[in-house]
Amino acid sequence: MAGKQEKEKLDWVLLQESSYDVESSSEKFVRKLGDNPLVPIGCLATVVALSFGLFNFYKGNKQMQQYMMRARVAAQSFTIIAMIAGLGLAASKE
Repeated sequence: MAGKQEKEKLDWVLLQESSYDVESSSEKFVRKLGDNPLVPIGCLATVVALSFGLFNFYKGNKQMQQYMMRARVAAQSFTIIAMIAGLGLAASKE
């Protein structure tokens, strides 16, 4: 009985069918990559600079480690600027 009353309370909630096609994770990734390809490039550059910087840190090459950490900051800045530019372009399309 309580289940029926709860169902009646929620009768006003109508689920609308979506007009969007359901896409898989890989399809969504490819679509997002096409929308803003600079973000993954910036992320990859960040990971490479960080990895190479950590490698030089453990190796003891302090000068190259400093260069790579600065390159990492530059790559992160590039990625953030690319994200903001992509959001601006997407907003202007709508």
